[in-house]
Amino acid sequence: MRFLAYLRSLGGKFLHSSSLSDEMEEELASHMQHRADDLEGSGLDRAEAERRARIEFGGQQRFKEECHEALGGNLIEGLVNDVRHSLRSLRKSPGFTFAAVATLALAIGANAVVFSVMNAFLLRPLEVPHADSLYALWRSEAGDAHMSYPDYLDLQNRNRTFDGLVAFNMTEAGLTAGDNPTPVWVYETSGNYFDALRLQPYLGHFFHGSDEHGANSAPYAVLTYPTFHTRFHDDPGVIGRTVQINKHPFTIIGVAPPDFHGTILFFSPDLFVPIVDQEQVEGQNLLNARNNRWVFMVMGHPKAGITKAQAVADLNSISTYLAQAYSQDDGKTTLTLARPSLYGDYLGRPVRAFMSALMMLAGLILLAACANLGSLFAARAADRSREVALRLALGSSRRRILRSLFTEAVLISIVGGAVGLLGSVMLLHALSAWQPFPRWPIHLGVNPDANVYILALLLSLVSGFLFGAVPVRQILRTNPYEVVKAGASGVIAGSAGKRLSVRDLLLVVQIAICAVLVTSSLVAVRGLMRSLHNDFGFDSQNTLMVETDLSLANYKAQDVPAMQKRMIEALAAIPGVESVGVADGIPLAEGQGDSNVFTDQTADLRPSNVAADANMYKISPDCLRAAGTVLLAGRSLTWHDDQSAPRVAIVNQEFARRLFGSTEKAVGGYFKMPDGMRIQVVGVVEQGKYGSLTEDPQTAMFLPILQWPSSHTWLVMRSQRDPQQLGPTVRAALHRLDAALPLYVETRYQAMDLVLFGPRMATISLGVLGVMGAILSITGIFGMAAYTVSRRVRELGIRIALGAPRKGVLQAALGRSVKLLAFGSTAGLLLGILASRVLGFIVYQATPRDPLVLAGVVLAMSLLGLLATWIPAQRALRIDPLVLLREE
Repeated sequence: MRFLAYLRSLGGKFLHSSSLSDEMEEELASHMQHRADDLEGSGLDRAEAERRARIEFGGQQRFKEECHEALGGNLIEGLVNDVRHSLRSLRKSPGFTFAAVATLALAIGANAVVFSVMNAFLLRPLEVPHADSLYALWRSEAGDAHMSYPDYLDLQNRNRTFDGLVAFNMTEAGLTAGDNPTPVWVYETSGNYFDALRLQPYLGHFFHGSDEHGANSAPYAVLTYPTFHTRFHDDPGVIGRTVQINKHPFTIIGVAPPDFHGTILFFSPDLFVPIVDQEQVEGQNLLNARNNRWVFMVMGHPKAGITKAQAVADLNSISTYLAQAYSQDDGKTTLTLARPSLYGDYLGRPVRAFMSALMMLAGLILLAACANLGSLFAARAADRSREVALRLALGSSRRRILRSLFTEAVLISIVGGAVGLLGSVMLLHALSAWQPFPRWPIHLGVNPDANVYILALLLSLVSGFLFGAVPVRQILRTNPYEVVKAGASGVIAGSAGKRLSVRDLLLVVQIAICAVLVTSSLVAVRGLMRSLHNDFGFDSQNTLMVETDLSLANYKAQDVPAMQKRMIEALAAIPGVESVGVADGIPLAEGQGDSNVFTDQTADLRPSNVAADANMYKISPDCLRAAGTVLLAGRSLTWHDDQSAPRVAIVNQEFARRLFGSTEKAVGGYFKMPDGMRIQVVGVVEQGKYGSLTEDPQTAMFLPILQWPSSHTWLVMRSQRDPQQLGPTVRAALHRLDAALPLYVETRYQAMDLVLFGPRMATISLGVLGVMGAILSITGIFGMAAYTVSRRVRELGIRIALGAPRKGVLQAALGRSVKLLAFGSTAGLLLGILASRVLGFIVYQATPRDPLVLAGVVLAMSLLGLLATWIPAQRALRIDPLVLLREE
């Protein structure tokens, strides 16, 4: 009952505040009237008596506030009044309001975008039940998660700590459903894939481990929901329908749930098939190849009560057994467990480091924004010092003024946060729909979730209290009588002084952050420009690439070489084409394989005796000439290097150095493959880049495609014509040979998009942050300069009245801001030079020692300082001492 009575009284306070205020007004008026009556009775006239009564009662507004507080106050009414007062105040200063809201919108929006990307790639678990207990097996020595299928079977059958280990691989295939084959991306999975991941079908059912009975024994397919929706138009009758995958019949038995996009982030397949059908899907059977680690990843849930350490120990005991039982095929592998995000740790480490760095920079930008707004609030408080002093003189409490100040700050921060969040949501939706590589099923999936909204709200509130607290000390030290006595030029407290304040330090830090971002962005841009005009071991000018896979059009292994030669002849007949070659993969793109190689003197071909792990390309004659790769020694490959000829190869300079000591000794020498096959080196080509732009020198070998047939086909063309204009002619010539052949035609630069994606995104990200840092630096320097001019307006007026030159006035008004700019820019440039070395791991040839970069940073910071101090300088020069004297 007491609680109900309390709620009733509390409700009365909130619901009947207007009647309470009216009663208070009547009570105060009654007391003053009674006092005026007493004074009138003592001989004063009525007007004088009422004046004396008002003086004796003091500030009526302050008395009303004290009565409200004594009665418990009214939280909502007070908050509404503060918000109204803040809105009126901000409406009177549209320039300040716009600058403050825009500053916070940029800073909070940047944090929301970066956090949402980090949340999607690193923090958010896979869309599977109990994702928090799902682990991928990681090979520590190799730095990847690849396994051979026999090793997976042994791990699955021998472990005692997992409920079930699943294996999967990704490949491309041709899907025929009543029309011509279309390329699709396929997950080849172990039979227990869906069961171990604890997934339920959207439609139909899944395949199971019991369906596997050897190679090609489970011709079943499960569609992803997007494929079911777009290609089969949500037709439930698709269940039980037979389709062709690479011309082999598969029965569609189910549809995966809508929110499941596979077990690799941002890579969405079109369908799932059992891994035992690899031969029908890929045209090769590696199910018994223990030394071929083609399975992309193995993962599973540990059993209840099993710790991560126990699971790792169990797996490594099996790995030790495999190393002993199959010593010729498999070396000792140390296994660990990793979260299966971003390919486990395959991309996780560099992406996690880069995203963490971006998050830190975004946080520093928010800190710089708070410092900016703190300076702006301090300048605004200086301009409103007379208003604050009058409010204090009229009886308003300092707590009420501070509450109004914080309300204004939080209101700005909430509006700025809302604007920034709205912009970030629009950008994130665009990123989620963006497909950077039409060739690949990339799905970024960075749409914001509740975590992002909560973060934006917290950042808004914290930011408001942070920059709102900057002028608190000034207001607490305000002496209203001195301010009123000082006139219109009065200030809140103190003078400009020579002491370095916290606000000055924040400005220096903010300028340093800006200089770091500008330096890093310029270094990244210059590095990327160099990377596009550098020697990669091939000539990218006037080169066109055509990619296809003949197995997608049902070409058998014995028919592939003849078709590839016909394709070369068809393209060579196009006017303007100088040379054409075929390869199963190309450097800085995809498709190349690798193999361990041994010196010719090595008899024990164990992995521990490997001389090098070489990139391996299978090429036709003229392929190196078409690619623009320079032959340094020996001869090129010919059409006579076929199955009946001795095994030969062309190697690069690094291969020659490691295995033979020099280029001269390599030609005519021999090396061995893992199966003991001896291969003679007939030529040496220049060093190149093969996997990434930032890699150390890698070994590479180029083998005759007639001796090592492959259906995966890259046609490399060099011509005198514009590659973009040549594309339709090339497509038409190849379709005359086979109209059902899927083709991807692109320039050599476009083929490098996947490799350049990371450096480009790093450059764009740092560039955007650099621009944001520049904007914040402008507002920060402007805030400091405006604050200084506002506080010293009386001094500057006296200087002008005494005949001080314009240069002296500007030095007095802006000297401190310019010094802070110079100090912060220097510190930031030095930090940027140190930090930009890290970019060398992401952007090829990124170096801070570039004179253009250093000159660009100095020029950029000078222009920013000039732009930021222009308005305060004009204000300082326009001070009229006569106006100040009249106000005195």
